[in-house]
Formats: sequence, structure tokens, C-alpha cells
Amino acid sequence: MPTPDPRARHQDLVQEIEAHRAAYYGDDAPTVSDAEYDALERELRELEAQHPELADPDSPTQTVGSAGAPTGFASVKHRERMMSLDNAFTLAEIEAWLARVGREAGDHEIVCEPKIDGLSISLTYENGTLTQGITRGDGTTGEDVTANVRTIAGLPHTLHGTPPAVVEIRGEVFLPVEAFEQLNAALVEEGKPPYANPRNTAAGSLRQKDHTVTASRPLAVTTYALGALDWGTATPDPRVDTQAGIYEVLAEWGLPVSDAARTLRGIGPIEDYLATLEAKRHAMVYEIDGAVLKVNSRAVQRELGSTSRAPRWAIAYKFPPEEVHTTLEDIRVDVGRTGRVTPYGVMTPTLVAGSTVTFATLHNAHEVARKGVLIGDTVVLRKAGDVIPEIVGPVVAARTGKETPWTMPTECPSCGATLAQQKEGDKDLRCPNAEFCPAQIVDRIAFIGSRGAFDVEVLGERAAAALVEAGVLANEAGLFDLTEADLARVPLFTLESDSKKDGVERKAGDVSTNGLRLLANLATAKQQPLWRVIVSLSIRHVGPSASRALATEFGSMDAIRAADGATLAAVEGVGAVIAESVLAWFEVPWHVEIVDRWAAAGVRMEDERDESVERTLEGLTIVATGSLENFSRDGVKEAIISRGGKASSSVSKNTDYVVVGANAGSKAAKAEELGVRVLNEAQFQALLDGGPGAIG
Repeated sequence: MPTPDPRARHQDLVQEIEAHRAAYYGDDAPTVSDAEYDALERELRELEAQHPELADPDSPTQTVGSAGAPTGFASVKHRERMMSLDNAFTLAEIEAWLARVGREAGDHEIVCEPKIDGLSISLTYENGTLTQGITRGDGTTGEDVTANVRTIAGLPHTLHGTPPAVVEIRGEVFLPVEAFEQLNAALVEEGKPPYANPRNTAAGSLRQKDHTVTASRPLAVTTYALGALDWGTATPDPRVDTQAGIYEVLAEWGLPVSDAARTLRGIGPIEDYLATLEAKRHAMVYEIDGAVLKVNSRAVQRELGSTSRAPRWAIAYKFPPEEVHTTLEDIRVDVGRTGRVTPYGVMTPTLVAGSTVTFATLHNAHEVARKGVLIGDTVVLRKAGDVIPEIVGPVVAARTGKETPWTMPTECPSCGATLAQQKEGDKDLRCPNAEFCPAQIVDRIAFIGSRGAFDVEVLGERAAAALVEAGVLANEAGLFDLTEADLARVPLFTLESDSKKDGVERKAGDVSTNGLRLLANLATAKQQPLWRVIVSLSIRHVGPSASRALATEFGSMDAIRAADGATLAAVEGVGAVIAESVLAWFEVPWHVEIVDRWAAAGVRMEDERDESVERTLEGLTIVATGSLENFSRDGVKEAIISRGGKASSSVSKNTDYVVVGANAGSKAAKAEELGVRVLNEAQFQALLDGGPGAIG
């Protein structure tokens, strides 16, 4: 391949970036993800660094945002220019920035705060009264959206105290995530295209020509900086000499500020802050895409100065991208173990959050309609950490007119049964043929082998399908009765040719090593605790938490089967809905046959209570998060339950302790927010051994 001409590539990049800027800033309708835009801008910077002659003052690397196309709003010049920020994408780049600051100005405190994904705004107050609201625009000139800004709840029209004669206050207008979801649902219901993300929704809302439309949107604002400042006859407040002090002053004036800002010194505490912020990014009221780091001293800020577009005393740290744009090639449905028929998107394979994604759930037909996606759409795809990939919504601006709507099938794609709601008002459609639907049977058998159920190695979806297709299993009832003779009828578990291993000769058609492992693992699984048996029955609504609660309360399958609805519902963690589901499940003859055949095959149906284990956690609710050295995920729960405690999966005001291990996520932050005591592993062990008194 010939080497691309640097000048031609530079021109292509500039044109592409400017087009994306116009779509993002001017139309509030971006056609690429932030990560894709950042990659283009970064390539341009690297190209200009290698070929300085290509850089000029009009390059996107030297300018701020975009003034965009005329919108009907008056153009207004900022009293003091609004700059952009340089980006860092790795901790090494943050460390390098700190080192540069240190070399030029010495070691200083750094203020760290969330980088809200919203629309930058400049608010002018004269003698304490809000007189103007201006978008950032190109940094020098923005749009006058004063009438719309005045409709934002929580933004004071008059400042408290004794403010300056004139002050520009910089902030970020955003739409809370929950409000964004509600707004999109309403738009789709009205037959209108949904917004792609909260940022563009906020921008579009603030730039409505009819300010009553803006007023109908629950916009919010957070302020974080000062622009032009003239104290007039008021006494200057010395606190504005630091960034942290500015937040104090803004709050005293009645302006909303972030409660997540921290003043830190050194790379260690800063890295810890960034890690904590990233872990709880999805638990925040607004969307964030990173953090902003600023030198605290404003005198040092002035000393460090700025480039043509960004201050040298601040930098934005961008989290690894969790959202990308890709093409929704098709929508298909999957039939699960409980009969639920779930639509899922088939997309052009794309890398997001460290893995290539081709499929993403769409939950149900109602959700497909709510999101407003069409087959052929460019869609926003999100994969937050290790969660299941999710289609956020369509990029409406990228539509060509060739996209087509999707219709939910009326018949089960596996067995042909007519799909139906299980009860009136249910958003999910289900296949009612639970006993004979091949897809449901295979999925239930595969689930039995999963880690959350019997944990049978080798028994995955492929093995389950092979056992059913060969006619060895009609359903899960005969699973623990399987023999070598049965597996010899399953091609997946037989040898294709003669072989000799470790001196043992084996013939084609003999059961393979994997087949023998499956039988051995099934034999071991028979001794699993009762809660795993209950989970493996695939009773609707009965997951691990409810199964543990039932096993702890009743101790045996016979006792559960003998209990009435009121007794079941009275168990903490069960309730009326789960109790009704359990009763209904045991009323079906082929369900009862599963339990009876498993019991006859030797599956343990009763837990042996170890009376020697002291119940040190009686009445306590404990949440464990992160990786512990001496406990597996299930081991933590077993340890809590065996001592009389409740192992919960979510942190609330009723939680007594949160046990935190390595790589703890947002639950640790939630505990801190609610004032719930956090324990390390050593403290947790002490709690197990001696109860609350052992940890003070």
C-alpha cells in the first residue's frame, strides 16, 4: 500500500472533523460517537506534530468548538473567552501533565471534579441579577439563550449575599439521565424520533426558539468557574484566588456546584479519585465521560497560561469509551428458559469496552418501540464494564430512508406455539409450550450447568442442545439419570475414530473424555446445597436470593412443597409474588416429576445445618462487593447465611455492613453516600467470628 500523502490526509481530517463539529455543536445531532471523534482529532494532532508546516490557526487543533449554522439566536461576544480542554486518555498522560506542571510551577494542589457530558454555558450576573446566558459557541462568540436559561429550575435569577458588580459564571447544562429516558419514551409514543443521548437532548432543549418548550424539559445546571469579574463597590472575596474557593463562593451565592469535587495532591490520590469516580459513573444523576483536573491556585493558573485553545493548568481525563456507533443489521428473537421471547439486535461487529460485540439485547417489543430503532439504523451501542451490551437508541441524523421497522413475531420460532402475555399488562410475550418447546428445554438444561445453579462443568448450551437433539433427554428430569450408554448415542460425546492414550485403547463410538467428565461432574453436583437445586428448577421470579431465603427458612424441598402461600410469603426476601410463583410451579405434574426424579437419582433435597457454627450475624444485612482473597462470591454468601445473616446484593439504608474487596464497584461509593460502615476482608472475618462486638 502506498504511504498516504500527509497533506491530503490532513485536509481530509480537517473536513471530517469540521463536519462532525457542525453536527455536534450546530445541530445537536452527532453522527459519530465521542470516542470516534476523539480518535480523529488525536490523529490530526499527531499528524501536525510530525509535519508542523501543516498546522495553521484555523485547524481544529487550534480552535474551540464550532459556532455552527445560524439558528435564530443573537450572537454575543463573551467578556472573557471560553476555552476548551486538552484531553488525556491514560493515567500515564495524567502523570505526564502533572510532571509538566511541576517543572514549570512546582508541586501544587489539584482540584478534581466530574466531567459532566452536557452543554457549556456562560451566565452573566450584573449587581446580582441574571442578565444573560450564552452558549460557548467558538469560545469567543456564542448564542444568546437568556430566555431559555431563565427556565432552568435551580438556577437563581438573583444571587445571594453581596456579589460582584459584574461576573461571568461558567457551567454545564445537562438533562438528568432519568428525565432523558422519560422524555425519549414520550417522544416515541408520539411518533417522533428519540434523542441519541442526554447531552444532545440538553443542547437541543436549551436552543429551542420557544422558551416554553425549554421550560417543559427538566434541565439542570452545575457551575464550576468564573470568567470576567468586576467587584465594583463590593468587597472582593479572597476565596476566589483558588479553584476550591470558587466553589465555596458559588455555593454561597446560591448556585449549584458539584459535591464530588476534591482537592488532592500527588498522582496516587488522584488515581484513586479517578478510579472511584469511574466506578460510580452510572450511579450519578447526570452522565459523565471523565474528570477535569485543575491547578487549585489561580495565581499559578495565570503563570502557566494557555495555548490558543486550552489552558495549560487544566486537563480532561476521558474514561475508556463505553459507547460506539454501529449498524443495526437485523432484529431477531430468542426464546429463554422461562418462555420469555426476547428481541435482540444483530449488529456490524464493533469493539466496545474491550471486547467485540455483535449482539445486544432489546428486552421486549415495548422497548424496541420505546427506543425507536429501525433495522438498518446507525445506533448508539453501550457496554458499561462487564454488563450485557445495550442499544441506547438510533442516530436519527444518520438515517438514509432505507431503514425498515421491525415487527414482533406472533409465533414461537422454536416450536410454533402462539405467543401470549402471561398476565394482562405484561410487556413480555412468552411461549406457553414450556414442556415441549425445544428452545426452552435446551436453555433450562444449559442453565442447570451454569455457575449460578448446579455448576456442572461441560454442561453448557452446546451440550444441552446435543443431548436434546439426540433424544437422550426429553427435558431436565432425566439429567441425573444419564449413563455412558446414553452418551454413546450423542455424537458430541463420542469418539470419531480409534485412539490410544496412556496405554488405553479406545474405539470410535466410545464415550469421549468430555462425556466421562460430564457424568463425573453430574455425580458431584448431586451434593450441592438446597438453594442451588431450587435455582435450577427455573421457577419464574425465583433467583439466587429468593432460593437462599427459602432454603435457609425451610431447610428441605419437602418443607417448601408443604408450605402454604402465606407461610412462603412471610419469608424475608420472598413475598407474595414469589410465593404465588412457587405454588403455581408445584401444581404442574411434569414439574413435580423433575423434583421426584432428581431426588430418586440422589440429588440432595435437604440441607444439613451445622449447629457448631455460631450465629454471630443474626439480624444483620451484609453486602459484599469486589474480589476477596479467602472467599469466592458464593462463599461470602454462604458464610453470612450460615451465621444467621442476610446476604444482600444491593446497598440501602437497611444495610448494616458493606464488605469491600479488590476492584470494588459503585456499591462501595453507595455505602459511603448512605453512611453504611465499610469493612475490609480482615474486619469481615472478625465479624464472622465474633459478631459486631469484635470490630468495635
